[in-house]
Amino acid sequence: MDRKRIWGWWFFDWASQPYHTLLLTFVFSIYFAEVAKTHFIALGYSSTIAGANAQALWGYGLSITGVLIAVLAPILGAIADGSGRRMGWIWLFSGLYVLGAAGLWSLTPEQPALVQAVVLFGIGLIGTEFATIFTNALLPGLAPRDEIGRLSGSGYAFGYLGGVSALAIMLLLFAETPSGRTLAGIEPLFGLDPALREGTRFVGPFTAIWYAVFMIPFFLWVREPRGPRRPIRLGASLRDLGSLIASLRHRRSLRNWLLSSMFSRDALNALYGFGGVYAGTVLGWPVFLAGVFGVISAISAAIISWLGGRADRAFGPRAVIAACILALTAICVLLVGMDRASVMGIPVAEGGVIGSLGVADLLFFLCGAVIGGAGGALQAASRTMMVRHTTEERATEGFGLYALSGKATAFLAPFLIAVTTDLSGNQRVGLAPLILIFLVALVLLGWVDPDGEEEARP
Repeated sequence: MDRKRIWGWWFFDWASQPYHTLLLTFVFSIYFAEVAKTHFIALGYSSTIAGANAQALWGYGLSITGVLIAVLAPILGAIADGSGRRMGWIWLFSGLYVLGAAGLWSLTPEQPALVQAVVLFGIGLIGTEFATIFTNALLPGLAPRDEIGRLSGSGYAFGYLGGVSALAIMLLLFAETPSGRTLAGIEPLFGLDPALREGTRFVGPFTAIWYAVFMIPFFLWVREPRGPRRPIRLGASLRDLGSLIASLRHRRSLRNWLLSSMFSRDALNALYGFGGVYAGTVLGWPVFLAGVFGVISAISAAIISWLGGRADRAFGPRAVIAACILALTAICVLLVGMDRASVMGIPVAEGGVIGSLGVADLLFFLCGAVIGGAGGALQAASRTMMVRHTTEERATEGFGLYALSGKATAFLAPFLIAVTTDLSGNQRVGLAPLILIFLVALVLLGWVDPDGEEEARP
């Protein structure tokens, strides 16, 4: 194995993870919820309805982005495999990542351009999702088949370490607490004005800079496998894609795997996307406290992803995936039944258990550790399972189809959460659809061959 090439490939996870850690889950999403809720209150809505409106707007934005990714991912994968080129696409979508992330600076607390922020966030998310398709397609050529699970798990662990490192830097040096100082007790660096929330808003440009710097090892050390380079033929690529999709009628394991992963990843992404909004509006957490929560979650994700890679090697990816789905389902049940005053109908202390934190706050920290750990191990093992259902030559097309399965219903969980929240007027009840989605994924997983399919085996 080429260790330098493997490290370069791992650096993509390190560079790209902050989009999910800082923007989707722990900092920007909470800042967006705070700004949007304040804006809707200023328009005359009650606090409860204003919070629900903020969550619904975020959900509809994620839904639209998910539809675009679902439509384009398999087409781009087929084109890339047909032409024999992947690195150029990674450069292109890296540009979208940087553009979208950097543009989030423009969401000011006064007269916020909420729709513009959602659009820019979507552009960056499209960039990171599509770049991930093409980097994942390089995985089958990195190592022998029995080492893929370990490499995938280690890659996710390294990525989460990158995410938690970026989050720690953001909290210690830039994001302001209610006192106007950072968690390190200093004013935000570079003269950023706490009154204008510039320290928190810097999370967008910071994420863009982080990605640009740490993608350098990837582009220096990772090379595509040698092979013919062919001109792009859209018609031929679409025909190949159509044949692959048609073959799913006869490929029982791959079909059920794609369906299972479609539901599990949809629900997991919704947990990531709405966890920060839940913390900010249901529990009333400020950004800095949610950031501490993010550090705990990311550390858990790094450790459990690394352990999950070893478990994948020992027991296979299906067993790891099933255990993770069960853990995430239990967390969803807890979130639906919890608020500041009670847990599953049992009254609890609202504050003062540890400092000003109540029982619900401490339980949410525990939820974050489980979501981060189970989510990381689930994604790493899922990447391994997909490798077992494809070949190195058609890996981009295969992972494009995998991305389609993850995004074909990517609008579903956010949409169901948004609609359920609208109809019930209750954010906790709005998360209930995730329980059913995870259970459907678990049932479908039972029909997946843990060793993959003969078509993909060496």
